[in-house]
Amino acid sequence: MNHVRTGLDVALGWLRGEAVPPAQRTAADLIRKGRLGLVTNPSAATSDLKAAPDALLAAGARVVSLFGVEHGVRGDIADGVRIGHGKDERTGLPVWSLYGEQYRPTPEMLAGLDAVLYDFQDVGSRFYTFSGSLSHVMAGCAASRVPVIVLDRPNPLGGLAVEGPLLEPVHASLIGMHPIPIRHGATLGELGRLWSGFGAGPDPLVVRCEGLDRRMLWSETGLSWVPPSPNMPTTETALVYPGLCLIEGTNVSEARGTACPFLWFGAPWVRPEELAERLNAEKLPGVRFRPVRFRPSLSKHQGEPCGGCHVHVTDRAAFLPVATGVAVLSALRSEYPQFAWRESRGRYSVDRLAGTSAVRRAIDAGASWKKIMAGWTDGYETYRRRLDKITLYP
Repeated sequence: MNHVRTGLDVALGWLRGEAVPPAQRTAADLIRKGRLGLVTNPSAATSDLKAAPDALLAAGARVVSLFGVEHGVRGDIADGVRIGHGKDERTGLPVWSLYGEQYRPTPEMLAGLDAVLYDFQDVGSRFYTFSGSLSHVMAGCAASRVPVIVLDRPNPLGGLAVEGPLLEPVHASLIGMHPIPIRHGATLGELGRLWSGFGAGPDPLVVRCEGLDRRMLWSETGLSWVPPSPNMPTTETALVYPGLCLIEGTNVSEARGTACPFLWFGAPWVRPEELAERLNAEKLPGVRFRPVRFRPSLSKHQGEPCGGCHVHVTDRAAFLPVATGVAVLSALRSEYPQFAWRESRGRYSVDRLAGTSAVRRAIDAGASWKKIMAGWTDGYETYRRRLDKITLYP
């Protein structure tokens, strides 16, 4: 078992007097001596599971303010719920909201800070909002000339595979701001360096993980999983999320309000045994589907009995989450006349998630998941060249 040290644990080591590599002295000096803001939530935990604000303050860092993005600093806010400014009960520090009236920190929020630390456990999917929030933080800090320091963490899906269409600019939003694939194969620190290349601001300083290899999946890091959001309870959830999250753009339940969000999906009109048989016949790599019945306690079809499937990943190395999600949508679209794409403000929600309208249009036209997947490779070479230039890990 490998034991990766996260950027937070490395930074805490510097505060306790550990030697600093020459390339990281600027970040170390700011962390040791500067007045710091911290953008974070409970997923930013030490190896012994202490919360980042508490651990940094206990080690002597001068953290003077906290910033909350989606779910809030302490992770007690539901998905999509806007939050206001406040005060952290645990530390007494002021909390500035970056998920309410604005996504970017303002000059008022940044006044007197020498640096802003950014620490979250990302899940490896473009539409997870923490990476979009990083772009906004970089832009706001650039305007006030405040450095951003990312305390890096492993990508739980590893750093070798990329999958899914590249985002088209017309579909840019907090759940996808820059032209990268859905499964992006980068850490948050690396994404910050990519965002710099797309004009978000100067390169962030990155406190690198120690002992991290791009080939590692989460189970190989030796780290405990702390859910970064209410519906991301396990690493298996993170593994299927790049594809099964596309269900959010339909009238089918992604099983929010159950024990297995995103691992289950269904609707009151789905015949689970027939759907599982149809999907298993597709012979998608590394996955099997089991019929399941559930009753979600919130969100779509709340309180209604639903039929659907449980996604069982049988081979993590072979599994293609985005292709699997597309195959699921194709089966639902062709088998059930009740299926519908959700719309918001005159636009299809799934287009925003996919980063393109091409996936929805191909599914409506009856294209196979293999044919749809074949169209994603356009732009991969350019993306991989960008990623190769800024990668931090072998």
